[in-house]
Amino acid sequence: MKVFHYPKCSTCVKARKWLRDRNIDFVEKNIVEETPSVEELKKVLEYSGLPIKKLFNTSGMMYREMNIKEKTDKMSDDEKLSLLSENGMLVKRPIVLGDKFALVGFKESEWQAVLGK
Repeated sequence: MKVFHYPKCSTCVKARKWLRDRNIDFVEKNIVEETPSVEELKKVLEYSGLPIKKLFNTSGMMYREMNIKEKTDKMSDDEKLSLLSENGMLVKRPIVLGDKFALVGFKESEWQAVLGK
């Protein structure tokens, strides 16, 4: 199971602590240094059932500075995935990518339901 996170993000810190407290094994991926690939992002969408817009970190400074909201209206899904895979600061975090499941953001009740420990 991979956990894409940003080390300075307080939500990511809480999420990783939650996993460690339950002795759940995971591989940490710094979302800036090891941005999810297009294929990984496609799996996140498939497994989570979320729309692509939920993968964007809409509260992030980079999202606002780059005026992404305006740009994505004119982009195809493939272009959006490519943009996300090129800039980890645009991606909502943390992302958990496991075998046949994915979690986006940290909602303890959702994590409990899926990871169940």
